[in-house]
Amino acid sequence: MNERIRAREVRLVGPDGEQVGIKPFPEALNYARALDLDLVEVADKANPPVCRVMDYGKYKYEAAQKAKESRRKSTNVVIKEMKYRPKIGGGDFDTKTRKVEKFLSEGHKVKITIMFRGREVAHPELGKKILDKVAEEVVHTGRVEVYPKLDGPRNMIMVLAPDKKAQAAHAEQLRKNQEAEGAGADAELTAASPAPSEPVPPPAAAVEDPPVVDTPGEEA
Repeated sequence: MNERIRAREVRLVGPDGEQVGIKPFPEALNYARALDLDLVEVADKANPPVCRVMDYGKYKYEAAQKAKESRRKSTNVVIKEMKYRPKIGGGDFDTKTRKVEKFLSEGHKVKITIMFRGREVAHPELGKKILDKVAEEVVHTGRVEVYPKLDGPRNMIMVLAPDKKAQAAHAEQLRKNQEAEGAGADAELTAASPAPSEPVPPPAAAVEDPPVVDTPGEEA
């Protein structure tokens, strides 16, 4: 940094990332000092070395904060575990797999463990089949991070990680399906509704016969 740089000329990058060009080292250092900033060598293996003009104190602080945040996130990652048997029943499989989906949707990684007992250990393909089925069932919420492998003499494991893109795509597809179902229901309701009837005209008034009037002087 600054006077400690030994190169005779450097490829200079400005404080905003703009390419200034290849400059003699003294000129590059004066350029940085004129801006009250530091000249930092960021790629010493390049020919010529790449130097960037920056506030080195601010750069170190931001880098330390990013590293701290990265460590915090890594320590906060919780790995859940779900255990299966090679000959698990369909109901138990569905119940456990729904819990795995829930963990993934909440942002947790999930370790799937197949526990072999007795002679089951001689048939690892049974455990592999269960793990593959779990991965297939949760494809809309997670992805395989660690593929199936033996873990000790009697266990086989697989690690699933949340897949945000798959979750978003699945949610969008569900939304579209619901909209399509709603539109179809409205169309069926409209088709089933009776057509409006025409108004019935009122009945015609009854016509009465005129009264009979006797004429004076006429006899039978």
